[in-house]
Amino acid sequence: MSIGIPVKILHEADGHIVTVELKNGELYRGTLIESEDNMNCRMKNITVTAKDGRNSQMEYCYVRGSKVRFIILPDILKNAPMFKRIDGRVVLKGKALGISKGAAFGGGGGGGGGGGRGGRGGGRGGGGGGRGGSRGGHMNSFQQRRGPQ
Repeated sequence: MSIGIPVKILHEADGHIVTVELKNGELYRGTLIESEDNMNCRMKNITVTAKDGRNSQMEYCYVRGSKVRFIILPDILKNAPMFKRIDGRVVLKGKALGISKGAAFGGGGGGGGGGGRGGRGGGRGGGGGGRGGSRGGHMNSFQQRRGPQ
């Protein structure tokens, strides 16, 4: 499984100054040394702002990715070459490509038959077996009335 667009942009931010807000409300602003696919971040020259507004300084820190609420990246990354590659494949036959689990794995949102995590069974909104390649999930009542496309 490949990494998503947000994680690719985070990797592009290595070496830049970023702000990381944790789920507990603390803010860490400093230079991003390295980021991992699970959003773990190694930073240096950090200013930590606690929930009550007190500031403190740290030379180095490591932030666990599962504790991150969001990350503010520098504006210069809007011009990252990665976005040039995305523009060419945004729309395919009128449907968004890779936007949600239903569209990416279920073929039109009819269910996630065999899509993410686990393989068998459908996730949220459809059954369908994952093995053998049905991948379409079950049709909802609207699709059954309309007929196959």
